[in-house]
This record gives sequence, C-alpha cells and structure tokens, in this order.
Amino acid sequence: MLMIASIVMRVDDLPAQSRFWQAALDYVERDPADDDWVVLKPRHADTPCIALDAHRSERVLPPRIHLDIYAEDQQAEVRRLAELGAREVHWDNLPVDADYVIMEDPEGNRFCIVDRPDWSGWGRVRGEKDSRSVTE
Repeated sequence: MLMIASIVMRVDDLPAQSRFWQAALDYVERDPADDDWVVLKPRHADTPCIALDAHRSERVLPPRIHLDIYAEDQQAEVRRLAELGAREVHWDNLPVDADYVIMEDPEGNRFCIVDRPDWSGWGRVRGEKDSRSVTE
C-alpha cells in the first residue's frame, strides 16, 4: 500500500515561501525549519504535507506538476491568496466552464483553486465529527 504524505516544492526564499504557504493553507511547521528544508503540515486536517526545499531550480512552463486546491468559496480564496502575494495566471485556452482559477505563488509555483463548495470533506477539514455511525 502507498499513500502520498508530502509534496515537495523547490523554492528560493525558504522563510518567505514558508510564511506564504502557512498563511495560504493554514499549515504549521511539523518540525522547526532547517536552513534549506521545512515540512508544513495541516493544522487541523489529515491531508498531505507540503515540504519546501531551498534549492534553486529552473522554472519550466507549463509546469510538469501543480497543486489543485479545493475551495468552498473560490472567489474569496482567490482574493485572499492575492493579498498574500499570489498572482492569477491568465491562460488563453481556459475553458469557458472551467471550475478552477490558475494562480502562482510569489516565486511562480503554479496551483489551481478549484471551486468545490459541495466537497464532502469540508467537515473533516474543519474538525467536525462524522455524523455517520460506525457500522455504516
């Protein structure tokens, strides 16, 4: 059996990127940061960690991998992330009915904010108890 426990992103400015992603996702440091490495974990949820690796790497577009981040209120989150330093990426081929907004963090790492107000996991993310019985 396998499971994704952490997603690693290369960054230039580890402290600044750590602050951005902690504020963006409400994550906290799993352990104190090293000079070139930090693992950020969800404060309240059981979802994958984000590890930041301070090693310069060439930026390639389109990126080979990006994060899809669910949002209950997509437009509010896009505005909040922009206030934190993220930028919206405009793409000429974006489908008219796209349920996602392409963004990049302050260093240009791409991610999508996906409109998912009906996602069944929001209660778990907020730490709410599952209303289903143990036998279900």
